[in-house]
Amino acid sequence: MKQGIIIGASSGIGYELAVQLARKGYQLGLVARRLEKLEQLSTVLPGEHFIAQSDVSNAEQAQHELTDLINKMGNVELIVLNSGVGQQEKQLDWPVEREMIDVNIRGFAALTVVAMNHFRERGNGHLVGISSVAAHMSGGMAPTYAATKAFVSSYFNGMRSRAEYSKLPITVTTVEPGFVDTPMVQGSPIWTATVERAVSQLVTGLMKKKGHIYITKRWRYVAWLLNVMPKWLMRRLF
Repeated sequence: MKQGIIIGASSGIGYELAVQLARKGYQLGLVARRLEKLEQLSTVLPGEHFIAQSDVSNAEQAQHELTDLINKMGNVELIVLNSGVGQQEKQLDWPVEREMIDVNIRGFAALTVVAMNHFRERGNGHLVGISSVAAHMSGGMAPTYAATKAFVSSYFNGMRSRAEYSKLPITVTTVEPGFVDTPMVQGSPIWTATVERAVSQLVTGLMKKKGHIYITKRWRYVAWLLNVMPKWLMRRLF
């Protein structure tokens, strides 16, 4: 039986990913802070699954909890790091910035270390990290969020290099969504995809073991444009 773990499975992309992977026969480890949400999710999925409560902002504790879950499940071949916090910063507020840094950088990196070491010992595996097209932006309204996602994308580029250097069949996939209709997206921006459509594209890419996935595909061109855009123009736009 194929086994996978989803960190941040209680809502949004993580929730729908659990639904679609379970349909494909995966036995899942469902991880999030809100235990009641995980229990509700597990009841609607076909098959038997594992649930674990964990707060990614407590990085070292989250590492122990992920390790315990991996050991309990026994044959985990896929780990998806989906936990993330995003807020606009109309005011400079350190507690708000600290939460994004603790979850999107410290927690993300800590769990990446556990996952990569597990796959190295196992001899193969697939690590997936949810970043954002915001990784290519730098704007005054959400500078911390964009910076944390830039870290995620850059960090996973490095992990992909380590996987290739190891000569082991370890796939590292960076996922950069644009606007997806989740609680994190406020209002109805252009090109907003439904969660079902976004995750369907994500699953297709994962099954093909792609190294980089944009959701939806048109955001690839937005990312390219942002990369070549002069910084003075980006400051005016964002």
